Amino acid sequence: MTVFTFLDYAAVFVFALTGSLVASRAQLDIVGFCFFACLTAVGGGTLRDVLLDRNPVFWIETPAFLAVACGAAVLVFMTAHLFESRYRLLLWLDAVALGVAVAVGSGVAQSLQHSAPVVVVMGIVTGCMGGLMRDVVSNEVPLVLAKGELYVTCAFAGSLATVLAGGYGLEANLAALLCALVTFVLRAGSLAFGWSLPVYKSRPPKV
Repeated sequence: MTVFTFLDYAAVFVFALTGSLVASRAQLDIVGFCFFACLTAVGGGTLRDVLLDRNPVFWIETPAFLAVACGAAVLVFMTAHLFESRYRLLLWLDAVALGVAVAVGSGVAQSLQHSAPVVVVMGIVTGCMGGLMRDVVSNEVPLVLAKGELYVTCAFAGSLATVLAGGYGLEANLAALLCALVTFVLRAGSLAFGWSLPVYKSRPPKV
């Protein structure tokens, strides 16, 4: 098993947990849990593989990814009631999943010898699109659009770390670890300390 396959499994599992927590907030049945778990878990990776023309897509080649996602769904279905704040748990699990998924996406693109812009975009796509699909389908405000929070910025910084690490000849496993760490630390800082970038504020037109 390559490091990126392992990270794919990790990202699928943790993103599936977040999708299942959304299903628990909507009080869905077990099939609904599995649907949200799978949608969130493989959405970003699917789009990544389609854009990179990787054939077949990772979960079609290895259906065990779907089994992992459904296993996470069953786990949350049985235990979600034990947590006082499921939304807070969702945010932190999503932060972990974001870090891992960005490392996978950018690392896979880099391993295929793509240019730096493609590596950065693939990291962002892999990290953000599954959660975006989850939130849109559940009619929630997408975390990627949450005002005053770092999200896509974290994915961008992590992907850029992959590019820089590769440029300095850092081994792929260490580059993936660096990427995941940069992404998670920035997202965690946003959640815990309110880190953010300045946002656009419209001004009234001059008379």
